[in-house]
Amino acid sequence: MMSTIAALSIRRFDARDTDAVIALWQQAFPEYRDATKPQRNPRLSIANKLATQPELFFVAVLGERVVGTVMGGYDGHRGWLYSLAVDESLRRHGIGSRLVAHVEAALTALGCPKLNLQVLSAKNDVRAFYEALGYRADEVVSFGKRLGELADSSRG
Repeated sequence: MMSTIAALSIRRFDARDTDAVIALWQQAFPEYRDATKPQRNPRLSIANKLATQPELFFVAVLGERVVGTVMGGYDGHRGWLYSLAVDESLRRHGIGSRLVAHVEAALTALGCPKLNLQVLSAKNDVRAFYEALGYRADEVVSFGKRLGELADSSRG
């Protein structure tokens, strides 16, 4: 497996990757299996990212197969890491770590001084993954508010 992983490449997302990325997200984030709410519609998420900093949307590829994906964002003040997903059959082989490092490098090149991310508090395995990469929980409370047509949504 390690020689296979050594052949991994990371590149910018291409529209041809859409179905593969959606499949990865549906493995990693079960809420994406129900696309009836706009905030859970993966095609809308992809379209929105392609309209805003598409250069920070990456896929990990083995041969011709997309096996991981991640999005980054930067507002000139802080960077954000979003939607990291790796094929469940290839997890724990360094693909996620390489994707995170790729986003970190891209944001560093833009002058980003700090990278933030959010993890559901109950996801201890995900928290441990990021802690192993040097991330620490900030002493902050994250607030959110749905706007526009999503204002009546109670969750997600």
